Amino acid sequence: MTKSDPWYTHAILYTVIVILAALLIKVAIIDPKEEVAQEKYNKAESRLRMKNIKEAQILWEKKFGRFTANLDSLVNFIKNDKMVQQVRTGYDSLSRRPTDPFVELTHGEFTPDSLFRTPKSWRFYTLQIDTSEQVDTVVNRQGKLLRVDKYTVIGKRYFIEDPDGYGTVGSLADDALKNTSSWE
Repeated sequence: MTKSDPWYTHAILYTVIVILAALLIKVAIIDPKEEVAQEKYNKAESRLRMKNIKEAQILWEKKFGRFTANLDSLVNFIKNDKMVQQVRTGYDSLSRRPTDPFVELTHGEFTPDSLFRTPKSWRFYTLQIDTSEQVDTVVNRQGKLLRVDKYTVIGKRYFIEDPDGYGTVGSLADDALKNTSSWE
């Protein structure tokens, strides 16, 4: 005659099996869906923010004739400048559409302070402008060199990059890519 295991041993083993099955379902099915959804949100939100930075740079260029590499100045410009406020609240007389160039973020409204950092890693966006130095020599009639004038030209092109790898806007080297997004 064989002796059978006590009932509580079987109950413990069945409980362990149920717990392990639930853990496997969570790790194999539920968690990847959440991660994919979070990654999709981060990508969409970051691209919307970079598009808004691009639109702010375009408005800055219209007003000052060059771009800026300072995100603080750009956000303050969006918040406080009268020209930006007129553009944001204006309407196109022909199409009767708003002239606001900024797009709403995924939470439903445009927030200028959100333009500083990426949604995934919370790091600052990389914002660069081109800077070139030009040299001009001044020579008198006898051909004697009087002086060398050196001046810096700032801000004819800009470049925005997401440090999390969700794309770039603009180019420092090519005028054709001046306001072009890498994902469009």
